[in-house]
Amino acid sequence: MQRRKFLQAGAVGAAATALASPAIAQDTRQWKMVTAWPKNLPGPGVAAQNLADRITALSGGRIEVKLFAAGELVPGPGVFDAVSEGTAELYHAVPAYWGSKSKGILLFGSQPFGLRADEQVGWLAHGGGQELYDEMYGRFGIKPFLCGNSGPQWGGWFREELNSAEDLKGMKFRTTGLASEMMTKLGVAAEAMSGPAMFQALQTGALDAGEFIGPWTDSALGFYQVAKNYYWPGVGEPSSAEECGVSRAAYDELPDDLKQAVAFACESLYNPVWTEYTTKHALSLKSLVEEQGVMVRMFPEDIITAMGNAAKEVIDELRQNDDELVKRITESFIAYRDSVGSYMTYADNGQMNARAKLFGY
Repeated sequence: MQRRKFLQAGAVGAAATALASPAIAQDTRQWKMVTAWPKNLPGPGVAAQNLADRITALSGGRIEVKLFAAGELVPGPGVFDAVSEGTAELYHAVPAYWGSKSKGILLFGSQPFGLRADEQVGWLAHGGGQELYDEMYGRFGIKPFLCGNSGPQWGGWFREELNSAEDLKGMKFRTTGLASEMMTKLGVAAEAMSGPAMFQALQTGALDAGEFIGPWTDSALGFYQVAKNYYWPGVGEPSSAEECGVSRAAYDELPDDLKQAVAFACESLYNPVWTEYTTKHALSLKSLVEEQGVMVRMFPEDIITAMGNAAKEVIDELRQNDDELVKRITESFIAYRDSVGSYMTYADNGQMNARAKLFGY
């Protein structure tokens, strides 16, 4: 996909009309979804539109969801506030963008050396995570749902090859969430920005490196044109959950069947979104290497070790946070990670290691 196909800005002239109060006529609600993504961006932009369409379909058309991409009504970073303040009914983004609201929010999206995509949804569904998720977002008048996952993200695109952890010091690097805090501890100047902005910053040299999602989305954004070294493993984000935040007031106003429609629309997309990422990441990586000359490189061992030590410090700081709710979220995350992680040694990890020995992958 050409970058220009989805990086076109939407018109903003009708913003005042579009931000008017939702119409409820003949039991039909017209809801606005604001997103953090360019329209139809492979991965999250596509998933956002699928979610809007699924809520409309599962509600039998009683909730008509119209999607507004980043910049059409509000900037991408403003979607949380738009829903919190009631100017839109729901948003599609990732928890990693809302650390300024509370550090506890960051654990619901991704954690350095943390949960995989299946473990993340397992924590929320079976480990008490959803109740904590609801409690935290309730402070902002939002009802949250996970609605997808990118799977393991990549370590990032680097203009220069890395040899040791010393090479990271002073580097200007795009990342978000708790991965940003981890990288800062390694002497990196971590900066949060959109995917298109990251491309421009790499192109001009304002960034030395950066990570966004993975091969499918990253190739559409064209990062390979300005940085050829593509590093793995993405230990900063072993998975990254996508979320739908719904105005609590709008959600509470719904009859029970429509509440179920909204919840099921989100929950039913988690696996389709995750498996689409996995499938298309694999195809895109092959294309990046064979057609675009991308060099896939593994982080040197001392960098992975340094990242691991920094990640432990990040989690320890969350355990000591002044906010009692952040502490409870962190302890719940750790308990689930350790319980399921110990089992995975024999289950998924054991099977994958055995397959790799036999087939090489």
